[in-house]
Amino acid sequence: MCELLRINTDRGVMISDGQTRFSKDGKPIYHFVGTSTFSEYTVAHSGCVTKIDPQAPLDKVCVLSCGISTGLGATLNVAKPTRGSTVAIFGLGAVGLAAAEGARLAGASRIIGIDLNPSRFNDAKKFGVTEFVNPKDHDKPVQEVIAEMTDGGADRSVECTGNVNAMISAFECVHDGWGVAVLVGVPNKDDAFKTHPMNLLNERTLKGTFFGNYKPKTDLPSVVAKYMNKELELEKFITHQVPFSEINKAFDIMLKGEGLRCMITMGH
Repeated sequence: MCELLRINTDRGVMISDGQTRFSKDGKPIYHFVGTSTFSEYTVAHSGCVTKIDPQAPLDKVCVLSCGISTGLGATLNVAKPTRGSTVAIFGLGAVGLAAAEGARLAGASRIIGIDLNPSRFNDAKKFGVTEFVNPKDHDKPVQEVIAEMTDGGADRSVECTGNVNAMISAFECVHDGWGVAVLVGVPNKDDAFKTHPMNLLNERTLKGTFFGNYKPKTDLPSVVAKYMNKELELEKFITHQVPFSEINKAFDIMLKGEGLRCMITMGH
């Protein structure tokens, strides 16, 4: 959220001098979101680099730089479910499964996964998801289905799809009096969130988060430590691996929704 370093996909140059650090045939090659990691060597602003445990395997902890930390932190830092509580997770991609992993680490007793793609349900069990709901299987809004399953609503919900209707469902499915809903998914620019104000007056809380409320430079080393002391499993998030020459295959896997994270190795 830092004013200087916040994500800006249009910038493409270094902050200090407004210039690029790469060029080819005299033409600039622009920087991407402050990191430009599709190269063996890069130049980054010091605020975009953090020092981690030198023993940590980079081919595993690299997934913490985006997505996994977002979902994990959305649950642990923002939703903060108590031990034995019920958590609903909307969207079972990598971010949603990281949110489920956070709920598992927090000791939630029921973790309900909501997704339109039933093929994701089996794998989600590895991340602590205990029950599944496919909204297409029901003829009433999914928030009503969850309220019935949970005797009035989930204690916490985490929305990881970016679909505005799922965001509304995630908010409306939490229990009145104490329920907290956390929005993680990025909406379309024209979306509007609509709900009856009574849902707020009835003591539900709606929160949003960016990068799971972790401050990358200061907090990422502690997330790496969670992996190193075996609290957090990262291997299960890495479903594919391709050499850099096949980077387009990695994009195909992502667009088809076939994997969670695809590792790209810099090799010849």
